[in-house]
Amino acid sequence: MEAAAIVLAAGAGTRMKSKKPKVAHEMLGKPLVRWVVDAAREAGVGRIACVVGHGREQVVPLVERDTQVVVQSEQRGTADAVASCKEALAGFEGSLVVLSGDCPLITPETIRQLVKAREDAQAAVVVLTMELENPFGYGRILRDGAGHVERIVEQKDATEAEAQVRECNSGFYCFDARALFDALEKVGNDNAQGEFYLTDVLAICREAGRAVLALPTKDAAECLGVNSRVQLAQATKHAQRRINAAHMAAGVTMLDPDLVWIGPDVRLSSDVEILPGVMLMGTTSVGEDSVVGPNTRLADTQVGCGCVVDETVAVEARIDDGATCGPRAYLRPGAHLCEGAKAGTHVEIKKSTVGKGSKVPHLSYIGDCTIGEGVNIGAGSITCNYDGKRKHATTIGDGAFIGSDTMMVAPVNIGAHTVVGAGSTITRDVSEGALGIARARQTEIPGWAAKRFEAED
Repeated sequence: MEAAAIVLAAGAGTRMKSKKPKVAHEMLGKPLVRWVVDAAREAGVGRIACVVGHGREQVVPLVERDTQVVVQSEQRGTADAVASCKEALAGFEGSLVVLSGDCPLITPETIRQLVKAREDAQAAVVVLTMELENPFGYGRILRDGAGHVERIVEQKDATEAEAQVRECNSGFYCFDARALFDALEKVGNDNAQGEFYLTDVLAICREAGRAVLALPTKDAAECLGVNSRVQLAQATKHAQRRINAAHMAAGVTMLDPDLVWIGPDVRLSSDVEILPGVMLMGTTSVGEDSVVGPNTRLADTQVGCGCVVDETVAVEARIDDGATCGPRAYLRPGAHLCEGAKAGTHVEIKKSTVGKGSKVPHLSYIGDCTIGEGVNIGAGSITCNYDGKRKHATTIGDGAFIGSDTMMVAPVNIGAHTVVGAGSTITRDVSEGALGIARARQTEIPGWAAKRFEAED
Protein backbone atom coordinates (compact mmCIF):
# COMPACT_ATOMS: atom_id res chain seq x y z
CA MET A 1 0.00 0.00 0.00
CA GLU A 2 1.25 3.47 -0.87
CA ALA A 3 2.33 5.65 2.05
CA ALA A 4 2.33 9.43 2.33
CA ALA A 5 3.83 11.72 4.95
CA ILE A 6 3.28 15.07 6.59
CA VAL A 7 6.38 16.80 7.94
CA LEU A 8 5.63 19.42 10.58
CA ALA A 9 8.08 22.29 10.13
CA ALA A 10 6.14 25.42 11.09
CA GLY A 11 7.46 26.12 14.61
CA ALA A 12 9.56 29.12 15.58
CA GLY A 13 11.95 27.43 17.98
CA THR A 14 12.30 30.42 20.31
CA ARG A 15 14.71 28.55 22.57
CA MET A 16 17.23 28.45 19.73
CA LYS A 17 17.65 32.23 20.21
CA SER A 18 18.10 32.60 16.48
CA LYS A 19 16.81 34.55 13.50
CA LYS A 20 16.56 31.21 11.71
CA PRO A 21 13.61 28.84 12.27
CA LYS A 22 14.83 25.79 14.14
CA VAL A 23 14.25 23.30 11.28
CA ALA A 24 16.66 25.34 9.11
CA HIS A 25 19.53 24.85 11.56
CA GLU A 26 22.05 22.30 10.38
CA MET A 27 23.26 19.04 11.86
CA LEU A 28 26.48 17.77 10.25
CA GLY A 29 26.03 20.20 7.39
CA LYS A 30 22.42 19.32 6.61
CA PRO A 31 19.26 21.23 7.68
CA LEU A 32 17.19 19.40 10.31
CA VAL A 33 14.09 19.25 8.13
CA ARG A 34 16.06 17.66 5.26
CA TRP A 35 17.12 14.79 7.55
CA VAL A 36 13.44 14.02 8.13
CA VAL A 37 12.32 14.43 4.51
CA ASP A 38 15.21 12.28 3.26
CA ALA A 39 14.46 9.56 5.84
CA ALA A 40 10.86 9.44 4.59
CA ARG A 41 12.02 9.21 0.99
CA GLU A 42 14.44 6.41 1.82
CA ALA A 43 11.63 4.60 3.64
CA GLY A 44 9.69 4.53 0.38
CA VAL A 45 7.17 7.28 1.09
CA GLY A 46 5.77 8.61 -2.17
CA ARG A 47 3.92 11.83 -1.36
CA ILE A 48 5.19 14.30 1.23
CA ALA A 49 3.50 17.48 2.40
CA CYS A 50 5.66 19.85 4.42
CA VAL A 51 3.90 22.31 6.73
CA VAL A 52 5.75 25.60 7.05
CA GLY A 53 4.95 28.72 9.02
CA HIS A 54 7.45 30.73 11.02
CA GLY A 55 10.36 31.87 8.87
CA ARG A 56 8.94 30.01 5.90
CA GLU A 57 10.98 32.07 3.45
CA GLN A 58 14.01 30.21 4.83
CA VAL A 59 12.36 26.79 5.08
CA VAL A 60 10.59 26.60 1.71
CA PRO A 61 13.83 26.55 -0.37
CA LEU A 62 14.98 23.55 1.66
CA VAL A 63 11.94 21.39 0.84
CA GLU A 64 10.15 22.72 -2.23
CA ARG A 65 12.02 20.58 -4.75
CA ASP A 66 10.56 17.28 -3.51
CA THR A 67 7.61 18.03 -1.21
CA GLN A 68 4.30 19.82 -1.49
CA VAL A 69 4.59 22.93 0.67
CA VAL A 70 1.60 23.80 2.87
CA VAL A 71 1.51 27.10 4.75
CA GLN A 72 0.10 27.22 8.27
CA SER A 73 -0.41 30.95 8.54
CA GLU A 74 -1.23 30.87 12.24
CA GLN A 75 0.37 28.32 14.56
CA ARG A 76 -2.60 26.90 16.46
CA GLY A 77 -1.25 23.48 17.33
CA THR A 78 -0.23 20.21 15.73
CA ALA A 79 -3.78 19.12 14.87
CA ASP A 80 -4.35 22.37 13.00
CA ALA A 81 -1.04 21.91 11.16
CA VAL A 82 -1.99 18.41 10.02
CA ALA A 83 -5.52 19.53 9.09
CA SER A 84 -4.04 22.18 6.82
CA CYS A 85 -2.74 19.36 4.58
CA LYS A 86 -6.20 17.95 3.81
CA GLU A 87 -6.44 19.66 0.44
CA ALA A 88 -2.84 18.84 -0.50
CA LEU A 89 -3.52 15.15 0.16
CA ALA A 90 -7.04 15.10 -1.26
CA GLY A 91 -7.96 11.68 -2.58
CA PHE A 92 -5.17 9.89 -0.74
CA GLU A 93 -6.15 6.77 1.17
CA GLY A 94 -3.79 4.55 3.06
CA SER A 95 -0.99 5.00 5.56
CA LEU A 96 -0.21 8.61 6.40
CA VAL A 97 2.92 9.15 8.49
CA VAL A 98 3.22 12.32 10.56
CA LEU A 99 6.82 13.33 11.25
CA SER A 100 8.41 16.15 13.25
CA GLY A 101 10.76 18.34 11.25
CA ASP A 102 12.86 19.07 14.33
CA CYS A 103 13.60 15.39 15.08
CA PRO A 104 16.42 14.60 12.64
CA LEU A 105 17.48 11.21 14.02
CA ILE A 106 14.43 9.24 12.88
CA THR A 107 15.50 6.37 10.61
CA PRO A 108 13.91 5.02 7.42
CA GLU A 109 13.64 1.61 9.08
CA THR A 110 11.52 2.98 11.93
CA ILE A 111 9.23 4.77 9.47
CA ARG A 112 8.79 1.50 7.56
CA GLN A 113 8.01 -0.31 10.82
CA LEU A 114 5.33 2.25 11.70
CA VAL A 115 3.64 1.78 8.33
CA LYS A 116 3.84 -2.02 8.54
CA ALA A 117 2.45 -2.12 12.09
CA ARG A 118 -0.57 -0.05 11.09
CA GLU A 119 -1.25 -1.95 7.91
CA ASP A 120 -0.85 -5.38 9.51
CA ALA A 121 -3.41 -4.47 12.20
CA GLN A 122 -5.53 -2.20 9.99
CA ALA A 123 -5.36 0.23 12.91
CA ALA A 124 -6.56 3.82 12.89
CA VAL A 125 -3.20 4.93 14.25
CA VAL A 126 0.11 3.60 15.51
CA VAL A 127 2.13 5.95 17.70
CA LEU A 128 5.88 5.57 18.20
CA THR A 129 6.66 5.60 21.92
CA MET A 130 9.79 5.77 24.05
CA GLU A 131 10.75 5.03 27.65
CA LEU A 132 12.54 7.91 29.34
CA GLU A 133 14.24 8.17 32.73
CA ASN A 134 13.19 11.81 32.89
CA PRO A 135 9.97 12.24 30.87
CA PHE A 136 9.38 15.87 31.83
CA GLY A 137 8.01 17.90 28.95
CA TYR A 138 6.79 14.95 26.90
CA GLY A 139 3.22 13.74 26.40
CA ARG A 140 2.52 10.56 28.39
CA ILE A 141 1.05 7.39 26.90
CA LEU A 142 -1.93 6.31 29.02
CA ARG A 143 -3.11 2.71 28.75
CA ASP A 144 -6.23 0.97 29.98
CA GLY A 145 -6.34 -2.02 32.30
CA ALA A 146 -5.72 -4.39 29.40
CA GLY A 147 -2.63 -2.46 28.35
CA HIS A 148 -4.18 -0.88 25.25
CA VAL A 149 -3.41 2.72 24.37
CA GLU A 150 -6.22 4.90 25.65
CA ARG A 151 -5.00 8.44 25.07
CA ILE A 152 -2.03 10.79 25.29
CA VAL A 153 -1.89 13.54 27.90
CA GLU A 154 0.41 16.53 27.54
CA GLN A 155 2.75 17.53 30.37
CA LYS A 156 0.81 20.68 31.25
CA ASP A 157 -2.50 18.79 31.37
CA ALA A 158 -1.24 15.72 33.27
CA THR A 159 -2.28 14.88 36.80
CA GLU A 160 0.41 14.07 39.34
CA ALA A 161 -0.13 10.33 38.79
CA GLU A 162 -0.12 10.67 35.00
CA ALA A 163 3.11 12.66 35.13
CA GLN A 164 4.83 9.63 36.71
CA VAL A 165 4.33 7.56 33.54
CA ARG A 166 7.63 7.03 31.73
CA GLU A 167 6.28 5.84 28.38
CA CYS A 168 6.20 8.98 26.26
CA ASN A 169 4.91 10.17 22.92
CA SER A 170 7.69 10.58 20.36
CA GLY A 171 5.64 12.81 18.06
CA PHE A 172 5.78 10.24 15.24
CA TYR A 173 2.60 8.53 14.04
CA CYS A 174 1.16 6.46 11.24
CA PHE A 175 -2.56 7.07 10.62
CA ASP A 176 -5.20 5.67 8.38
CA ALA A 177 -5.62 8.83 6.29
CA ARG A 178 -9.42 8.80 6.22
CA ALA A 179 -9.69 8.11 9.95
CA LEU A 180 -7.24 10.93 10.65
CA PHE A 181 -9.04 13.65 8.73
CA ASP A 182 -12.43 12.53 10.04
CA ALA A 183 -11.14 12.72 13.62
CA LEU A 184 -9.47 16.09 13.13
CA GLU A 185 -12.90 17.69 12.67
CA LYS A 186 -13.72 16.73 16.27
CA VAL A 187 -10.53 18.02 17.92
CA GLY A 188 -11.04 20.96 20.28
CA ASN A 189 -8.69 23.31 22.10
CA ASP A 190 -9.96 23.00 25.68
CA ASN A 191 -6.53 22.52 27.27
CA ALA A 192 -3.85 24.44 29.15
CA GLN A 193 -2.24 25.67 25.91
CA GLY A 194 -5.45 26.58 24.12
CA GLU A 195 -4.16 24.64 21.10
CA PHE A 196 -5.51 21.91 18.86
CA TYR A 197 -3.53 18.80 19.83
CA LEU A 198 -2.93 16.03 17.31
CA THR A 199 -2.68 13.66 20.27
CA ASP A 200 -6.44 14.04 20.85
CA VAL A 201 -7.02 12.09 17.64
CA LEU A 202 -6.03 8.87 19.41
CA ALA A 203 -8.85 9.07 21.94
CA ILE A 204 -11.34 10.06 19.22
CA CYS A 205 -10.37 7.05 17.11
CA ARG A 206 -10.60 4.75 20.09
CA GLU A 207 -14.09 6.03 20.92
CA ALA A 208 -15.06 5.32 17.32
CA GLY A 209 -14.08 1.69 17.84
CA ARG A 210 -10.88 1.77 15.79
CA ALA A 211 -7.64 0.16 16.97
CA VAL A 212 -5.06 2.51 18.49
CA LEU A 213 -1.61 0.94 18.88
CA ALA A 214 1.83 1.85 20.20
CA LEU A 215 5.15 0.85 18.69
CA PRO A 216 7.93 1.14 21.29
CA THR A 217 11.20 2.32 19.79
CA LYS A 218 14.38 0.37 20.39
CA ASP A 219 16.43 3.56 20.48
CA ALA A 220 14.95 6.62 22.18
CA ALA A 221 17.63 8.77 20.57
CA GLU A 222 15.72 8.48 17.27
CA CYS A 223 12.99 10.61 18.81
CA LEU A 224 15.16 13.40 20.22
CA GLY A 225 13.75 16.79 19.34
CA VAL A 226 15.91 19.85 18.79
CA ASN A 227 14.55 22.89 20.60
CA SER A 228 17.77 24.51 21.81
CA ARG A 229 21.45 24.77 20.93
CA VAL A 230 22.24 22.26 23.65
CA GLN A 231 19.82 19.74 22.15
CA LEU A 232 21.28 20.40 18.70
CA ALA A 233 24.72 19.47 20.03
CA GLN A 234 23.29 16.35 21.69
CA ALA A 235 21.56 15.24 18.49
CA THR A 236 24.71 15.91 16.49
CA LYS A 237 26.74 13.69 18.78
CA HIS A 238 24.24 10.85 18.33
CA ALA A 239 24.33 11.30 14.56
CA GLN A 240 28.13 11.45 14.55
CA ARG A 241 28.46 8.18 16.42
CA ARG A 242 25.80 6.42 14.33
CA ILE A 243 27.38 7.50 11.03
CA ASN A 244 30.95 6.76 12.10
CA ALA A 245 30.02 3.33 13.42
CA ALA A 246 28.41 2.47 10.08
CA HIS A 247 31.51 3.55 8.13
CA MET A 248 33.85 1.62 10.42
CA ALA A 249 31.66 -1.48 10.06
CA ALA A 250 32.06 -1.08 6.27
CA GLY A 251 35.89 -1.04 6.45
CA VAL A 252 36.90 2.55 7.22
CA THR A 253 39.62 3.18 9.84
CA MET A 254 39.28 6.03 12.34
CA LEU A 255 41.93 6.56 14.99
CA ASP A 256 39.47 8.49 17.16
CA PRO A 257 35.85 8.48 15.93
CA ASP A 258 34.87 11.19 18.42
CA LEU A 259 37.17 13.58 16.54
CA VAL A 260 35.69 12.86 13.11
CA TRP A 261 32.51 14.50 11.77
CA ILE A 262 30.92 13.02 8.65
CA GLY A 263 27.74 14.23 6.96
CA PRO A 264 24.92 11.82 6.10
CA ASP A 265 25.45 11.99 2.33
CA VAL A 266 29.22 11.34 2.36
CA ARG A 267 30.46 8.14 0.68
CA LEU A 268 33.62 6.37 1.87
CA SER A 269 35.16 3.28 0.32
CA SER A 270 36.78 0.46 2.27
CA ASP A 271 40.36 0.87 3.48
CA VAL A 272 40.02 4.63 3.77
CA GLU A 273 41.77 6.03 6.84
CA ILE A 274 40.36 9.09 8.57
CA LEU A 275 42.65 10.86 11.05
CA PRO A 276 41.54 13.13 13.93
CA GLY A 277 40.14 16.58 13.30
CA VAL A 278 38.44 15.74 10.01
CA MET A 279 35.10 17.12 8.78
CA LEU A 280 33.57 15.59 5.64
CA MET A 281 30.36 17.28 4.52
CA GLY A 282 27.87 17.45 1.67
CA THR A 283 28.36 15.05 -1.23
CA THR A 284 32.03 14.37 -0.48
CA SER A 285 33.35 10.94 -1.49
CA VAL A 286 36.69 9.26 -0.79
CA GLY A 287 38.11 6.29 -2.71
CA GLU A 288 39.95 3.20 -1.48
CA ASP A 289 43.32 3.45 0.27
CA SER A 290 43.18 7.21 0.72
CA VAL A 291 44.26 8.90 3.95
CA VAL A 292 42.41 12.03 5.01
CA GLY A 293 43.63 14.29 7.81
CA PRO A 294 44.54 15.29 10.31
CA ASN A 295 42.77 18.67 10.57
CA THR A 296 41.02 18.55 7.21
CA ARG A 297 37.64 19.84 6.02
CA LEU A 298 36.17 18.65 2.73
CA ALA A 299 32.79 19.81 1.42
CA ASP A 300 31.22 18.50 -1.79
CA THR A 301 34.65 17.24 -2.81
CA GLN A 302 35.53 14.02 -4.65
CA VAL A 303 38.74 12.25 -3.61
CA GLY A 304 40.04 9.33 -5.63
CA CYS A 305 41.92 6.19 -4.59
CA GLY A 306 45.33 6.22 -2.95
CA CYS A 307 45.31 9.93 -2.17
CA VAL A 308 46.81 11.75 0.82
CA VAL A 309 44.87 14.81 1.94
CA ASP A 310 46.61 16.40 4.91
CA GLU A 311 45.56 19.61 6.73
CA THR A 312 43.46 20.70 3.78
CA VAL A 313 40.31 22.71 3.22
CA ALA A 314 38.60 21.77 -0.04
CA VAL A 315 35.21 22.98 -1.26
CA GLU A 316 33.63 21.67 -4.49
CA ALA A 317 36.99 20.31 -5.60
CA ARG A 318 38.19 17.12 -7.27
CA ILE A 319 41.27 15.14 -6.27
CA ASP A 320 42.04 12.25 -8.61
CA ASP A 321 43.77 8.94 -7.88
CA GLY A 322 47.21 9.17 -6.30
CA ALA A 323 47.14 12.92 -5.83
CA THR A 324 48.45 14.56 -2.67
CA CYS A 325 47.32 17.72 -0.98
CA GLY A 326 48.66 19.71 1.96
CA PRO A 327 49.61 20.28 4.60
CA ARG A 328 47.79 23.60 4.91
CA ALA A 329 46.37 23.68 1.40
CA TYR A 330 43.16 25.35 0.24
CA LEU A 331 41.25 24.03 -2.77
CA ARG A 332 38.44 26.36 -3.74
CA PRO A 333 35.48 25.58 -6.04
CA GLY A 334 36.57 24.27 -9.43
CA ALA A 335 40.01 23.10 -8.29
CA HIS A 336 40.99 19.81 -9.92
CA LEU A 337 44.12 17.82 -9.10
CA CYS A 338 44.58 15.20 -11.80
CA GLU A 339 46.13 11.77 -11.25
CA GLY A 340 49.35 11.96 -9.25
CA ALA A 341 49.30 15.75 -9.01
CA LYS A 342 50.36 17.65 -5.92
CA ALA A 343 49.21 20.79 -4.10
CA GLY A 344 51.66 21.36 -1.28
CA THR A 345 52.15 23.54 1.77
CA HIS A 346 50.38 26.90 1.82
CA VAL A 347 49.01 26.48 -1.70
CA GLU A 348 45.67 27.92 -2.78
CA ILE A 349 44.01 26.73 -5.99
CA LYS A 350 40.78 28.07 -7.44
CA LYS A 351 38.92 27.09 -10.63
CA SER A 352 42.04 25.48 -12.05
CA THR A 353 43.23 22.12 -13.34
CA VAL A 354 46.61 20.77 -12.26
CA GLY A 355 47.53 18.14 -14.84
CA LYS A 356 48.66 14.56 -14.35
CA GLY A 357 51.88 14.40 -12.34
CA SER A 358 52.18 18.18 -12.06
CA LYS A 359 53.24 19.84 -8.83
CA VAL A 360 52.48 23.08 -7.04
CA PRO A 361 54.64 22.29 -4.01
CA HIS A 362 54.47 25.38 -1.81
CA LEU A 363 53.56 29.01 -1.18
CA SER A 364 51.65 29.59 -4.42
CA TYR A 365 48.30 30.84 -5.68
CA ILE A 366 46.84 29.31 -8.84
CA GLY A 367 43.55 30.76 -10.11
CA ASP A 368 41.69 30.39 -13.42
CA CYS A 369 44.54 28.31 -14.79
CA THR A 370 44.99 25.17 -16.86
CA ILE A 371 48.25 23.37 -16.10
CA GLY A 372 49.33 20.53 -18.35
CA GLU A 373 51.06 17.27 -17.40
CA GLY A 374 54.44 17.02 -15.71
CA VAL A 375 54.65 20.71 -14.83
CA ASN A 376 56.59 22.05 -11.84
CA ILE A 377 55.52 25.35 -10.29
CA GLY A 378 58.25 26.92 -8.16
CA ALA A 379 57.65 28.31 -4.68
CA GLY A 380 55.92 31.65 -4.37
CA SER A 381 54.43 31.65 -7.88
CA ILE A 382 51.16 33.43 -8.59
CA THR A 383 48.73 33.61 -11.47
CA CYS A 384 47.61 37.25 -11.46
CA ASN A 385 44.11 36.53 -12.72
CA TYR A 386 42.10 39.58 -11.59
CA ASP A 387 42.40 43.07 -13.08
CA GLY A 388 39.97 44.66 -10.63
CA LYS A 389 36.94 44.04 -12.80
CA ARG A 390 37.31 40.69 -14.57
CA LYS A 391 39.06 37.35 -14.17
CA HIS A 392 41.50 36.18 -16.86
CA ALA A 393 42.94 32.77 -17.70
CA THR A 394 46.46 31.36 -17.71
CA THR A 395 47.55 28.19 -19.54
CA ILE A 396 50.78 26.32 -18.91
CA GLY A 397 51.78 23.58 -21.32
CA ASP A 398 53.05 20.05 -20.60
CA GLY A 399 56.50 19.70 -19.07
CA ALA A 400 56.97 23.39 -18.31
CA PHE A 401 59.20 24.49 -15.43
CA ILE A 402 58.12 27.68 -13.68
CA GLY A 403 60.86 29.16 -11.51
CA SER A 404 60.22 30.38 -7.97
CA ASP A 405 58.60 33.76 -7.33
CA THR A 406 57.09 34.00 -10.81
CA MET A 407 54.16 36.31 -11.48
CA MET A 408 52.06 35.21 -14.48
CA VAL A 409 49.89 38.18 -15.44
CA ALA A 410 46.78 36.85 -17.17
CA PRO A 411 45.69 36.47 -19.85
CA VAL A 412 48.88 34.65 -20.75
CA ASN A 413 49.92 31.35 -22.36
CA ILE A 414 53.13 29.55 -21.42
CA GLY A 415 54.05 26.88 -23.95
CA ALA A 416 54.98 23.26 -23.40
CA HIS A 417 58.49 22.39 -22.22
CA THR A 418 59.35 26.01 -21.48
CA VAL A 419 61.49 27.28 -18.62
CA VAL A 420 60.56 30.50 -16.85
CA GLY A 421 63.36 32.08 -14.85
CA ALA A 422 62.87 32.63 -11.13
CA GLY A 423 61.67 36.07 -10.12
CA SER A 424 60.07 36.79 -13.49
CA THR A 425 56.92 38.79 -14.14
CA ILE A 426 55.50 37.24 -17.29
CA THR A 427 53.12 39.55 -19.15
CA ARG A 428 53.39 38.08 -22.65
CA ASP A 429 53.04 34.57 -24.06
CA VAL A 430 56.11 32.30 -23.90
CA SER A 431 56.72 30.04 -26.91
CA GLU A 432 57.04 26.27 -26.63
CA GLY A 433 60.52 25.17 -25.58
CA ALA A 434 61.75 28.70 -24.92
CA LEU A 435 63.28 30.35 -21.87
CA GLY A 436 61.08 33.13 -20.55
CA ILE A 437 62.70 35.60 -18.23
CA ALA A 438 61.52 39.07 -17.20
CA ARG A 439 63.42 40.73 -14.39
CA ALA A 440 65.55 43.85 -13.90
CA ARG A 441 69.28 43.59 -14.67
CA GLN A 442 71.34 43.10 -11.50
CA THR A 443 73.62 46.02 -10.71
CA GLU A 444 76.60 45.98 -8.34
CA ILE A 445 78.41 49.05 -6.92
CA PRO A 446 81.69 48.03 -5.24
CA GLY A 447 82.38 49.51 -1.79
CA TRP A 448 78.98 51.16 -1.53
CA ALA A 449 78.06 49.59 1.84
CA ALA A 450 81.21 50.75 3.61
CA LYS A 451 80.82 54.29 2.31
CA ARG A 452 77.21 54.35 3.55
CA PHE A 453 78.14 53.35 7.08
CA GLU A 454 81.04 55.79 7.15
CA ALA A 455 78.65 58.56 6.20
CA GLU A 456 76.33 57.63 9.07
CA ASP A 457 79.20 57.81 11.56
